[in-house]
Amino acid sequence: MKVKIHHEGQNILFVVLLILLMVGFLAFRFIEYRPIAYTIVALSAIFYLLVLNFFRLPRRSFKGDNADGTVVTSSVDGTVVALEEVYEDEYLHRNAIQLSVFMTVFNVHANWVPVAGVVKYVKHHSGRFMAANLPKSSTDNERSTIVIRTANGQDILIRQIAGAIARRIVTYVEPGETVNLNDFIGFIKFGSRVDIFLPLDTEIMVKLGDKTWGGETQVARLAK
Repeated sequence: MKVKIHHEGQNILFVVLLILLMVGFLAFRFIEYRPIAYTIVALSAIFYLLVLNFFRLPRRSFKGDNADGTVVTSSVDGTVVALEEVYEDEYLHRNAIQLSVFMTVFNVHANWVPVAGVVKYVKHHSGRFMAANLPKSSTDNERSTIVIRTANGQDILIRQIAGAIARRIVTYVEPGETVNLNDFIGFIKFGSRVDIFLPLDTEIMVKLGDKTWGGETQVARLAK
């Protein structure tokens, strides 16, 4: 599978590389005991590879059949940390199934569109930066809310949530835009979570603790 670097990380990677090169130069310039200098360089290389991994952008596409437009895929790579019935009060104003996937700093942080349809609503909310795996992060943290209306008229709400480390949420889609499963919905930098709010009659195809792959893992199927 071909992998490229997400454009959100290109400037960051360049700056980090310059800093680490300077650190390596100074280590060899001023530290006479070479094992320490080599250790600093090795740790710098490992750190850079971790940041590089974070900004990977795998080329993915859903391989299954979505002719009826009912497929729901995971927006992100990560682990299912919440799967419960809740009352969604920002846009839907009804009970819904909340399916949440938590990303660590080791996951790819590109966000894929989970359902095909038309974007009806996009809104950014300022907030706190609690750990994104906590239940209150869905309503209290910095977040962006997106609603996509499917071809059969169902509104699916997606919420990008910042975490304790994440400080920037980027949302690419705009109201009125038609989106498909292979499109990108946005990007969250350095550890976060994405919630998807689904109708109560949705067939859920994952369970708590399951690993998901953004743009590939089918997590649910909407009722026709």
